[in-house]
Amino acid sequence: MRSTLLFFLLFCVANVKAQLPKIENNQLVLDNPVTFKTGTNELTNEGKEALKQVKDFLVAKDYVTLLRIEGHSDNGSKEADVQKLTEQRATAVCRWLVSNGIDCKRLIAVGFGSSKPVESNDTPIGKAANRRVVFALAALNGRMIGGMPADGGGMAAGDVCKNE
Repeated sequence: MRSTLLFFLLFCVANVKAQLPKIENNQLVLDNPVTFKTGTNELTNEGKEALKQVKDFLVAKDYVTLLRIEGHSDNGSKEADVQKLTEQRATAVCRWLVSNGIDCKRLIAVGFGSSKPVESNDTPIGKAANRRVVFALAALNGRMIGGMPADGGGMAAGDVCKNE
């Protein structure tokens, strides 16, 4: 009886702990997407829940010394507006991570506007796929990965360590 109870408790504890995201092509693959209220940089409750997986990853993997938070969008508005919103969303993600214990020096917020679509913007499904947040490993143990700049070619959204 005692061993059955112990097994059950160990099973429950193991399954309660959030699973760390996988890494594919130097990017975190989350179980669920980070989402925002439409047209804003305000995280939804589901978006905040998804970010817990990123937080847990960064806590567990302290050798990841810089994570690039990339905001991407579809081409549904003027490019200047889309660019600004992707920067604001990337910054909002960084601020959430910092408010939940992650060192701001480990994060860089970058907006890409609609410049890197992953699907066609000709369909609603394609547009939805293009509105995304990407978590790219930028530096390990203080060394940039693959000679890429920290911003990955996007527009840095400002210093996430400054309280703006």
